[in-house]
Amino acid sequence: MTALVRHRLFWPAAVLLLLLAANVAFTPGFLSIEMKDGHLYGSLIDIFRFGAPLILVAIGMTLVIATGGIDLSVGSVVAISGALACLHISGLPDQNDVGGVLTAVGLALGLALVLGAWNGFLVAGIGIQPIIATLIIMVAGRGLAQLITDGQIVTVNSASYKLIGGGYWLTLPFSILIVLAVLALTAFLTRRLALGLLVESIGGNATASRLAGIRSRGLTVAVYAFCALCAGIAGLMISSNVSSADGNNAGLWIELDAILAVVIGGTSLMGGRFSLGGTVLGALVIQTLTTTIYSIGIPPETTLLFKALVVTVVCLVQSPAFREKVFQRRGRRRPAAPQATDDEKVEVPA
Repeated sequence: MTALVRHRLFWPAAVLLLLLAANVAFTPGFLSIEMKDGHLYGSLIDIFRFGAPLILVAIGMTLVIATGGIDLSVGSVVAISGALACLHISGLPDQNDVGGVLTAVGLALGLALVLGAWNGFLVAGIGIQPIIATLIIMVAGRGLAQLITDGQIVTVNSASYKLIGGGYWLTLPFSILIVLAVLALTAFLTRRLALGLLVESIGGNATASRLAGIRSRGLTVAVYAFCALCAGIAGLMISSNVSSADGNNAGLWIELDAILAVVIGGTSLMGGRFSLGGTVLGALVIQTLTTTIYSIGIPPETTLLFKALVVTVVCLVQSPAFREKVFQRRGRRRPAAPQATDDEKVEVPA
């Protein structure tokens, strides 16, 4: 039992089950899933569907944090990707043209890759601190997204584009299938190949990994580019789900939720070892928490405060040092100091 409690995924899983139980208490049919018109519906399906963009961004953020870095620009990349795709589709003679939609998707993801590679170049090539290097795109990228949309909300009416974030395939939301594909590919590259070990070595000791012959700079650029690619896909999901692009609000603060998901999943912000399964679990905790807040009727003005308190409790309970200080046995008594024997007693002269 002790080994189970000490597992890195125990507490996130326990909190997730607790949140689901709270929802069941307020909504008895919360866990029910039903089939309608060949599609699966239910609150659990909605958690996965609405949490798909966060899971994608968190997967990319996991690899960046594993290298000892951080990416604050993912929210802006989300906005840029959705804005560019919707702008291109809105100018098509036929918005349902599959070729035109694929071109829009390619342009959006290509720009996301360029932005991610730029972040990696600033970090690995020039040596700028990751939090500063990515802060540039975080600020300027949001302005670029509004420049693309001309400060307006660009709406589209494309069934082909709607499939990405709001469509269904094989009874499941298509966004869930995209997440599963990206997760499977990432897990294969990092756990079945040596790529994951190389990423962890950079985060553990970048200098030692470079001296060992690892091309840390190129790998770091690739990791930041992959993170931006995940954010670009998330931007396509968000914009296609609502059939519009909002350069000002799309992906706002998703970078903070992604970082929290990574931390809840047990990956250290110092870099090194990472857990993709823990990250997915952490993202589901955050999305379930958001669903719980709305389902139990917490006032909207206190939503962020409630969310911050719950995440803080999860992180504290997950900390071995905190648990040792708080949950240690209070019945323990310190051993009494040994008494001196008659031979050891020293007479003090008057």
